[in-house]
Amino acid sequence: MVDLFSDIIKRCRQGDRKAQEAIYNLLAGKMYAVCLRYCGNYEEAKDLLHDGFVTIFTKIEQFKNIGSFEGWARRIFVSHAVEWYRKNDKMKMVDSADYFVDTACEEDEEDETGNSLTEAELLAMIEELPHQYKIVFNLYVVDGLSHKDIAQKLGISEGTSRSNLLRARGIMQKKVNNRMYFDLVSNASK
Repeated sequence: MVDLFSDIIKRCRQGDRKAQEAIYNLLAGKMYAVCLRYCGNYEEAKDLLHDGFVTIFTKIEQFKNIGSFEGWARRIFVSHAVEWYRKNDKMKMVDSADYFVDTACEEDEEDETGNSLTEAELLAMIEELPHQYKIVFNLYVVDGLSHKDIAQKLGISEGTSRSNLLRARGIMQKKVNNRMYFDLVSNASK
């Protein structure tokens, strides 16, 4: 796959439309999923997908063949999603000063019932988070950004980033616990 991307990138830099189409076909599904994860609206995700590919093709010269091309492209799509929300004032970040943060909630609890959630179920739960929590959760947990990086990217404080992540984790924990309880009750009644 690396050699395939190398050749396609080289051709894209020369303005080859077939190479651009090949990159689109290789990455569109994954990048659309990234866009959906951040906005949750199919039409907005399509717009972000389009904008992301326009950026990739106009800035492909900036890819220095260090790391994976897919990773570089993914960062572009994440940046577009975050910027779109900032520009459209979709994100009203919760200021950490408004809340008492209980750090004991940060530890993950194992599922002692043996039940497990599918990836689709977890993604659906993430999708139900309020936007400000979902964005921070995705940036921290899924994309691996630090609170400092998230704060800079979103124009918020590190404390607000931590608070939003903690609240997102709390909501997720409740959703997982409710699901596990429902499974336990359902299995016990069988």
